[in-house]
Amino acid sequence: MKKSLFAFAGIAMIALQGCVWSPGQYLDPDDFEENTTAEDGNDASVNLVKITPEVVQKNQTTIFTINDQQKRELLSYKPTAYRIGPNDLLYITVWDHPELTAPSGPQQQIDANGRLVRADGTLFYPYIGTIKAEGMTVEELRAAIARRLASYIDSPQVDVGILRYGSQRVVLSGAFKTAGEIPVTGVPISIVQVLGQAGVATEVADLTNLSLRRDGREYILNIDSLNRPESWLYAVYLKHGDQIHLPYNDQKKIYVLGEIKLPQAMTFKATTLNLMDAIGSAGGLAQETANAEAVYVIRGVRNMENEKATVFKLNAKSPASFALARHFMLQPQDVVYIGPASITRWNRYINQLIPSATFVGTGANAKYNFSQ
Repeated sequence: MKKSLFAFAGIAMIALQGCVWSPGQYLDPDDFEENTTAEDGNDASVNLVKITPEVVQKNQTTIFTINDQQKRELLSYKPTAYRIGPNDLLYITVWDHPELTAPSGPQQQIDANGRLVRADGTLFYPYIGTIKAEGMTVEELRAAIARRLASYIDSPQVDVGILRYGSQRVVLSGAFKTAGEIPVTGVPISIVQVLGQAGVATEVADLTNLSLRRDGREYILNIDSLNRPESWLYAVYLKHGDQIHLPYNDQKKIYVLGEIKLPQAMTFKATTLNLMDAIGSAGGLAQETANAEAVYVIRGVRNMENEKATVFKLNAKSPASFALARHFMLQPQDVVYIGPASITRWNRYINQLIPSATFVGTGANAKYNFSQ
């Protein structure tokens, strides 16, 4: 029995040497190269950066925004009169000549009397034969038909309307409720109207990375800004051939780990998510076990060989830290880690130590009893 007590005491003495080792995750600031600018030229693979007002300000300026040239390019497009194209279905009226207006009979549905623009851009019309309609506006086609009918009808009164638009379209893909093709019609349509028509799956969409492909170029738009007074997206009109992709937010995650009430991987669909919101959404710090002085934001890099990962540290023990956390913006794939308090590490160590000591004591007692 004495041997078991001595064994337990020996193990406890080792543990008391500053808690050299304890189970679970723990970040030791001594493992990092501390640097408030995170731009020095040393060889450390990770920088430890204290979150200060200066760091918060710099972190905010890294948020992506579309540049002025791209903005001007998008706003410079102004819709013009619709140009007829293949697969458009036209309704041509010649007043006082129902045999030309409705050759299938007035009792038929209006589509049955429509004139389809063929794949080569032409259509056939009585008396005048084949006419090239592709590329014309409605007014230009009306005038052309009236001019050619004048050889057969005295002062023909012609009207042209479009029953169905089939030649021009924009394509939507991604996190829309109704993805697919949307026709471009004679009524100008803005990107905001298309979003409303297709419906955005807001719970799974990444609202900050809408991709608009036009004429071989790509524009990344933040539709989360639509609720801001200065938003200019309402003035962006779409044209034939535009491709719109709204990505899902499954890759836009923040991982909140450590001494937090609800550890989780959370997605965010808006422009930004600040450190305070992330901690609050995870239930806040575990008051009984967390070390408020050890709030970390671990931010990796794409090329670990040439770039340094950064670990931001916040001392959340002071009231001023809440203001810093409120303005410190997180980025996708950031890891928010809350370290354990020293007593927490000690208690966990003891909880694992006692069963081991009990086992040692049991073995020592058994050996003593056998020896007797």
